[in-house]
Amino acid sequence: MVQGAPSPQLPALDVSRWGQICESSHPACFLLALFGSDATINHRAGTDKKDIAVVLFPSLSLAPKLLLIITMETGKAPQVAKGTRGDDVLGLGLLQHTQSPNHVRLHEGLQAGESTLQRRASNTSSGTVAFSTNWSSWVRTKGKESSLDTYDMFEMDGDMEKKKKKKKVNKKEKMEGMKKEIDIDDHEITIDELEMRYNTSVTKGLTSTFAAQVFERDGPNELKPPKGTPEYVKFARQLAGGLQCLMWVAACICSIAFGIELAKGNVNCFDNLYLAVVLIAVVVVTGCFGYYQEFKSTNIIASFKNLVPQQAVVIRDGQKNVINAYQLVVGDMVEIKGGDGIPADIRIITSQACKVDNSSLTGESEPQSRTPECTHENPLETKNIAFFSTTCMEGIATGMIISTGDRTIIGRIATLASGVGNEKTPIAIEIEHFVDIIAGLAIFFGFTFFVVAMFIGYAFLEAMIFFMAIVVAYVPEGLLATVTVCLSLTAKRLARKNCVVKNLEAVETLGSTSVICSDKTGTLTQNRMTVAHLWFDNHVHAADTTEDQSGKSFDQSSETWRSLARVATLCNRATFRPDQEGLPIPKRLVVGDASETALLKFTELSVGNVMDYRDRFKKAVEVPFNSTNKFQLSIHELDDPLDLRYLLVMKGAPERILERCSTILIKGQELPLDEQWSEAFQTAYMDLGGLGERVLGFCHLYLSEKEVPRGYQFDADEMNFPTSGLCFAGLISMIDPPRATVPGAVMKCRTAGIRVVMVTGDHPITARAIAANVGIITEGSETVEDIAQRMRIPVEQVNKRDARACVISGGQLKDMSSEELDEALRNHPEMVFARTSPQQKLIIVESCQRLGSIVAVTGDGVNDSPALKKADIGVAMGIAGSDAAKNAADMILLDDNFASIVTGVEQGRLIFDNLKKSIAYTLTKNIPELTPYLIYITCSVPLPLGCITILFIELATDIYPSVSLAYEKAESDIMNLKPRNPRRDRLVNESLAVYSYFQIGAIQSFAGFTDYFAAMAQEGWYPLLCIGLRAHWENVHFQDMQDSYGQEWTFNQRLYQQYTCYTVFFVSIEICQISDVLIRKTRRLSVFTQGFFRNKVLVSAIVFQLLLGNLLCYCPGMPNIFNFMPIRVQWWFVPVPYGILIFVYDEIRKLGVRRHPGNGYLAVASRGAAQDVAVLSRAERLDAVMEHCTQMKWVQEAVTRDPESQAAQDSSAEINSLQLRSQLLATEWHELIPAPMFTLYRLSLRFLFLCDYKHAH
Repeated sequence: MVQGAPSPQLPALDVSRWGQICESSHPACFLLALFGSDATINHRAGTDKKDIAVVLFPSLSLAPKLLLIITMETGKAPQVAKGTRGDDVLGLGLLQHTQSPNHVRLHEGLQAGESTLQRRASNTSSGTVAFSTNWSSWVRTKGKESSLDTYDMFEMDGDMEKKKKKKKVNKKEKMEGMKKEIDIDDHEITIDELEMRYNTSVTKGLTSTFAAQVFERDGPNELKPPKGTPEYVKFARQLAGGLQCLMWVAACICSIAFGIELAKGNVNCFDNLYLAVVLIAVVVVTGCFGYYQEFKSTNIIASFKNLVPQQAVVIRDGQKNVINAYQLVVGDMVEIKGGDGIPADIRIITSQACKVDNSSLTGESEPQSRTPECTHENPLETKNIAFFSTTCMEGIATGMIISTGDRTIIGRIATLASGVGNEKTPIAIEIEHFVDIIAGLAIFFGFTFFVVAMFIGYAFLEAMIFFMAIVVAYVPEGLLATVTVCLSLTAKRLARKNCVVKNLEAVETLGSTSVICSDKTGTLTQNRMTVAHLWFDNHVHAADTTEDQSGKSFDQSSETWRSLARVATLCNRATFRPDQEGLPIPKRLVVGDASETALLKFTELSVGNVMDYRDRFKKAVEVPFNSTNKFQLSIHELDDPLDLRYLLVMKGAPERILERCSTILIKGQELPLDEQWSEAFQTAYMDLGGLGERVLGFCHLYLSEKEVPRGYQFDADEMNFPTSGLCFAGLISMIDPPRATVPGAVMKCRTAGIRVVMVTGDHPITARAIAANVGIITEGSETVEDIAQRMRIPVEQVNKRDARACVISGGQLKDMSSEELDEALRNHPEMVFARTSPQQKLIIVESCQRLGSIVAVTGDGVNDSPALKKADIGVAMGIAGSDAAKNAADMILLDDNFASIVTGVEQGRLIFDNLKKSIAYTLTKNIPELTPYLIYITCSVPLPLGCITILFIELATDIYPSVSLAYEKAESDIMNLKPRNPRRDRLVNESLAVYSYFQIGAIQSFAGFTDYFAAMAQEGWYPLLCIGLRAHWENVHFQDMQDSYGQEWTFNQRLYQQYTCYTVFFVSIEICQISDVLIRKTRRLSVFTQGFFRNKVLVSAIVFQLLLGNLLCYCPGMPNIFNFMPIRVQWWFVPVPYGILIFVYDEIRKLGVRRHPGNGYLAVASRGAAQDVAVLSRAERLDAVMEHCTQMKWVQEAVTRDPESQAAQDSSAEINSLQLRSQLLATEWHELIPAPMFTLYRLSLRFLFLCDYKHAH
């Protein structure tokens, strides 16, 4: 510290930007200026002996929040002062020298007297300054050429020191920062403070010079695209996926084997070359298809760029100019009017009936008024901020730009949307898991038989060739094409049902979904305000809110109704657009805000031709709605030419309307508005408001002919006419109603075990009302507040587990930790989130994913895009959806119908089931393809099956039957099952592998060898003679080999016999695969219940398989090209008994599955009550027992606490399911573990979980 300086008393400076010491024109003065992307902003004032430097440190939003005022007298230590305009100084500091000559430290410092400041921009040169010990002189150590990047941010610990290297901000930390709620105070400070902060004037705007400096600092007002991935990298990724890598390895092995065999002079070596070429071709073709699918998805940022207005009206140098919107900078004053897009985030300075459409940003379907007053501490909810990308619907306003480009709210959303997501889909994870299994088995068997071959006495080179052959035989060459084709077919099927799939893998993801986070506006609702209820004659009447709106849902004979309808018709500025007479009224386009549009359509349906009706009541004067009066009125001449009175009609906020009334209209009679009627009004008002509906009050007054004669000059500004003593006519409430198909869709989701969570930016009351209407919150479900009110206890005393439903607002969510949010989602089955920001929607999705859920997110607005991208599958609306939402989503609903998601879920589950069937079918033939090589190595028999033959099985005859399983209809209970558990119900699990390989595959292998040895024996080569024959058989120089009958065989004759064996073995596999594809039609039910011929594609696939097999066998030229030989007809019938055995064996297995669903060895592919029990390991089964018994304890406690509650009734049903599951688990363990251990396990359950033995067992 400098000598003579007092001890620091003030807190450390909150410096949040980089800084650099700059040389000034006065040798005893220095300036601490901003650099990097920020322009230098300085305030200085000078006297003979003293200079003052004022430095503005901007916050992260680039709004200067810190004024550092440093004074220095010649020969003295610098002093820190607070100027007359420096009220927002957060701390004071003192410069101190360091050991290094080119560094300075800024310490907590002194407070001196005030000084008068003059504002001007710095023109000083750039350079780093160090001070000598006595601060009497300065030394310039680095000039303009020095790199600004060599200095780091100031530290906040009171000893803020520059560092030499800039730390890289971790991308993950940056994204976490973006998820935090925006923290600005531009909407709360005064106009003077705002002017000072941005160095502007609300009347004259910025100077052109200063605007240019800010533009250089901040850059253009546009959204910067993220660093894109080169197209060649994208294409390379498609060629190097899970299965692709395995096939590349197989191709390399085949190529190596070809080279080795060619070097040895083997004439059959070209089989390996053909196989390598075909494998590479399959990878390239499927990679090109995948790249094409990815290429169709455009850059997300491009859709956000479309939101930027082209031009804007700006005030600079005191003059209005029209400039390109990208040239706008912070501090600019702009003017907006009805129809204009908001060019940046702006603080409203003046407003005249300005309303903006925030539906894409906040989810509010009704235009929101914008005024200069701050109405909420949350910048997203206050009325004096208008946001970039929203639209001014009506009125005019002027505002000051507070954020541009990526720093706007929409810019943060765009950054979030482009920075999150890209996680692997569940099906991609399943395929990787499958590849791991296949690769592990291939290497295991290959290495095993490599060791066996070496032990038997084969040379190292031959053993290595055996190793490579086994690895290649294990690779399912046709599976990649099968999976791609199956997903594509399902995508086309969904497209016919108005679901467009952008990402093929998303097809299956939707079927795995366990949680749907749905937006409200436009997704669950119709996105149009509609009259819902009316209150008149002291009765609440329900209006028709269906999408066709007949308008005849209540008695309209009352005189009060006619008066109410007249007020609603006349006190309305909305009009239909021309040339729409042929359209239904609900479908017509209207010029006007959402509330008046709803009233116009309602009265058009109820009263008749509104425009003619208005023409009969000529308008004399009108007072538009404003935020001060909170009412709208108009005065009309009566349609009766003999009645010269004027009719005043008024609508607005119900409480404001009521206070201007002295009477109320009841059954056509005006009655005094006494306390009784006021209470009736209040009750109706609260009831309708509690339904989440927007309520308007209506009244009228016949003006006295004497006081207001015909021809009276009305003054709308002075309101020289009566506005009190009116007659109250009634209330009309409006709401954005739910779509007609949504409640049924939500119920189907609940039946399918899928949880629907509403996440909206609308008001909590409205959100809860819609949630109750569509079934997200079921009838009788209570929140914690409901239980507290019912039991008349404080909310803190209510056990949160007792509440099935929970409504959380954005304000509450902001104060919740991740653990608290996880706990809320875990404890409350029915969740509604309201007033949420885009960042909070993203946090909700991440919380659901942390709990192990597969999350689908539906939405249509720009604000939904980050959550859509982060979700396991994003579903956007095709009609009302924004481009940003569509580009972020994986699937688009063309009809904007939430109910279409149920179709998608069913198709997703079906594709998983069918993919599992296809994979099981594909894997089965791996064993009969592999065992010939194993016998070839161990027993030295002539090779029963060649590589080219295997290739035809994989890529020719079996592709069509495998794909045909994608057309299989769903089993009857597919939508009554819970979503699959990604950790347990795998695409390929142990049971499926065992069943496919060692049961069905083994039967096929026996069939193949039976046919092979029979064909050899018929030609004179008995089985025992074949053993050990390989070396002589393949010797090209051995031309007189004798068979069992003593006949001599040349090499070419033996070669043709070998091709015949290839063909015979091929035919055996094909015959058995016909039985295999038939048994794969179902996973649990009998094939007879599913039907043999309902899947026409599968029938045609079997026919195709037989025809292609015959073509390969009997087409001339096949021996020389593909190593196929014509065979006797009898060899086609040898494997038929094995095919029948496969069918009978599988039917018996399925019968066992249905009768004993808990048996893990029988339930290879079942998804019934024990769908995930069957695939658990022993350790996992014990974990599952503990988990589910714990759940039973919780639900039993809920029943005990309040037996009459809805939660208790629902828990009783849940107990039955848990009892069955526990019984299945216990039964399975009883079969797998010794009796003493099971007894200990049984006693542990009773002791630890307090469950009845009959429940646990």
